[in-house]
Amino acid sequence: MRRDPHHQRDGQRAARSTLVLLLLVCATLITLDYRGGNDSPLEPVRKLVGEALGPAESATASVVRPFSAIPDWFHSRTSLRSDLNRLKAENARLRQQLETTDLDRNRLAEYDDLARAASDTGYVLVPAHVIAIGPSQSFSRTVTIDAGTRAGVTADLTVLNNDGLVGRVLRATTTTATVLLIVDAESVVGGRVGRTMEVGFLRGSGAVGPEGNLDLDLVDESVTPEEGDAVVTWGSEGGAPYVPGVPVGSVTSVISSPRDTSQRAVIDPYVDFGSLDLVGVVVPAGTDSDRTLISAGDDR
Repeated sequence: MRRDPHHQRDGQRAARSTLVLLLLVCATLITLDYRGGNDSPLEPVRKLVGEALGPAESATASVVRPFSAIPDWFHSRTSLRSDLNRLKAENARLRQQLETTDLDRNRLAEYDDLARAASDTGYVLVPAHVIAIGPSQSFSRTVTIDAGTRAGVTADLTVLNNDGLVGRVLRATTTTATVLLIVDAESVVGGRVGRTMEVGFLRGSGAVGPEGNLDLDLVDESVTPEEGDAVVTWGSEGGAPYVPGVPVGSVTSVISSPRDTSQRAVIDPYVDFGSLDLVGVVVPAGTDSDRTLISAGDDR
């Protein structure tokens, strides 16, 4: 069934007239509201509409608010997680600094003391750190240091620290070296009693700690050292493996053997072999090294 064209045109005219009328009414209301200010004649109508629609708007806002806040919630949660991770990292860094403060302080003090030892003895030293201790299964007392031939370290060199004699270099690689401690049972060091200048031989007991003493057998058995006498290195020919004048320890007791008509002095070493860290390897002056050498002029 076809619609009447005249009827369709009349409907379009009516719709346009209605639209124009609504536009005129809107323009009139806007003008009246603008000119009226706070005394606008539309204020009662606005109030009435607000009272009628206000509860519905509040209810709608309450329902919509959780959904509209979801992006902010995710943003806040991500920001908090980032802040938490940053604070954890900062806390770990501060804890590490606190834990290493004492180590750094001790190492600085040891370096200063080693520089003074170089000044007192006049020797040139290659500074090195102990990085490993020989296994107890080997029945030898050795340590590994982080300096080798690149640093000028070779076999049969004297090793000392700020307290006294540590041992001698057994062998060296390009970057490390093995040091035989003077407390090793196979170690023999020429020693001299400082008070009497008598010489003898120091032998290790093979122990570390309170039992890690040295035995001193003097060449002249008629001489009796006294408790508290200091013992230093006698020195080897050509200064290898031991240079002279390095402090070793002090006499704690003298043991006599009437049957053998001999006596043996027990020496307490100055070095604490249970806490070795920074040591110095005595090298000839002018040695080529990949690190800064410590000499008498470095005493601070």
